[in-house]
Amino acid sequence: MSPAPHSSPALGRVHRGDCLDLLSRTPSGSVHLAFADPPFNIGYDYDTYDDRRSADDYLAWSRRWMGEIKRVLRDDGTFWLAIGDEYAAELKVIATRELGLTCRSWVVWYYTFGVNCKQKFSRSHAHLFHFVKDPAAFTFNVDAIRVPSARELVYGDKRANAAGRLPDDTWILRPQDLPEGFESDGDTWYFPRVCGTFKERSGWHGCQMPEQLLGRIIRACSHEGDTVLDPFGGSGTTLAVAKKLGRSFLGFELSEAYAARIDERLACIKPGDRLDGAAEPLKSVPATKNGRRRAKAATKTSRRRAL
Repeated sequence: MSPAPHSSPALGRVHRGDCLDLLSRTPSGSVHLAFADPPFNIGYDYDTYDDRRSADDYLAWSRRWMGEIKRVLRDDGTFWLAIGDEYAAELKVIATRELGLTCRSWVVWYYTFGVNCKQKFSRSHAHLFHFVKDPAAFTFNVDAIRVPSARELVYGDKRANAAGRLPDDTWILRPQDLPEGFESDGDTWYFPRVCGTFKERSGWHGCQMPEQLLGRIIRACSHEGDTVLDPFGGSGTTLAVAKKLGRSFLGFELSEAYAARIDERLACIKPGDRLDGAAEPLKSVPATKNGRRRAKAATKTSRRRAL
């Protein structure tokens, strides 16, 4: 499961070990796309990693591994970083001002089933930074990530472009609070969290990302056969999606137990397999009971007004 001392980590597998050590053995300029969902330093209970570092220690560690990410990227490579509120600003500054990466987009991933809070607004988002090494040369596959336009999704207008449009800027509330629908064509992306009742839930890792979210990123920023790297393997979603989409992949994971589970997950996947989850959750997610009741009430009101 781990590479031999001083050898380059082999593609097509997850390697158990510290990401700094494994990154240091990864050849410079060998990775097309890196996606990292590191520990957020908020006290999450991992089985091996201490998620309670001092702020200075956490930022110094982040500076080191992100510096290695930049080194292993090709000149036209792309780096996506998923991070919570606590250190989003600091890590963006490190990536851009210190490491010289260019931020193409600051995407907000909005999800339902967020963290319930008692004395502040409940959290239901994470930050996704889209960095490139060279602002003039990078992969961005426009046609691979088009989404339904508001004209199609909200108004059902037949004049809508059947190919959809690119995601762009938007502000949102909860989908169930918007009687006219939720616009998916923004830089705030709506994908439900992978909850315990979901079919794709692994059941052994508490921070599992949806396959469809990684699918959008991998389709947009890499081609078939390109190398996708995840330095924090976690539940293995990045590697699983990369394999399904015909990419080469390379993963690192500190926990022996998590790495073994990732191996099991990858063994059940073949290139070309469909991604789990709904590609367009706004079209396929079932309405809630209350939501249907509100819709009926609205219809009755409209009929009264028409009379």
